[in-house]
Amino acid sequence: MPRTLTAADLQATFDAFNRHDIDGVMTHFADDCVFYTVSGEHEYGNRIEGKAAIARAFEAVWTTMPDVQWAEHTHFLSEDGTRGVSQWTFRATNPDGSRTEVQGVDLFRIADGRIVEKQAIRKQRPAIPAATAPALAGK
Repeated sequence: MPRTLTAADLQATFDAFNRHDIDGVMTHFADDCVFYTVSGEHEYGNRIEGKAAIARAFEAVWTTMPDVQWAEHTHFLSEDGTRGVSQWTFRATNPDGSRTEVQGVDLFRIADGRIVEKQAIRKQRPAIPAATAPALAGK
């Protein structure tokens, strides 16, 4: 019987994102998965291929924005288990001290219980200047 990915698995993936636990994040990704970033040179952002390259991209976000969190995340899968959606609020301090706080979603394609494609989409909102950005204590 093929393995099935569940909403609880997506929940665990995002909990691992928030712990900055790359092994936990990558648990459900296929070796040949593809990640489309929220921004980049193309209309789809940038395309990152392969589990190792995707892991490096996620770790780079944690390095650049050490307080980054995907807050209030919720998850569901299609009835046939081939598609998933995670909704979240992205909060982080940028290197210049300004804040990014935006809502977004990840659209997943799933095969054999593994994430084979992650398409990240988020709202466009100007960064909050450092002088007015609220502290994230406890968030």
